[in-house]
Amino acid sequence: MLHVINTKKSPTPLGPYVQAIDIGNITFVSGQIGIRPDTNVIPDNVYDQTYQSLENIKNIIEAADLQINNIIKTTLFIIDINDVPIINASYIKFFHSSSSYEDTILPTRSCVEVSKLPKNAKIEIEAIAARIL
Repeated sequence: MLHVINTKKSPTPLGPYVQAIDIGNITFVSGQIGIRPDTNVIPDNVYDQTYQSLENIKNIIEAADLQINNIIKTTLFIIDINDVPIINASYIKFFHSSSSYEDTILPTRSCVEVSKLPKNAKIEIEAIAARIL
């Protein structure tokens, strides 16, 4: 059974899609850019955009009764491959500060350079989270 996940703690979708769909043991989260849901502002730098994108994902999966530790895969869409070291620093900080485990296991990941993202964002991140039985 499909269950649409929607939370006001993350930005409203920018197009005809939902924030996430839960199919029971797996939740698929739509790509999130670094929009702050309370202000609709996107930070100027890729470090803060990365962190906010992940915060948005966290809020969505928490609405599905999941945690950061349940994320098994992320896909990063970035406009400049040279930003990867900065993105990695923000990404690692987020997962280590948000995980409830002492030894954080990072999810699998793909990273793709693209020519442009919505609202001129520097990064967009989508995620897949799974319920561990």
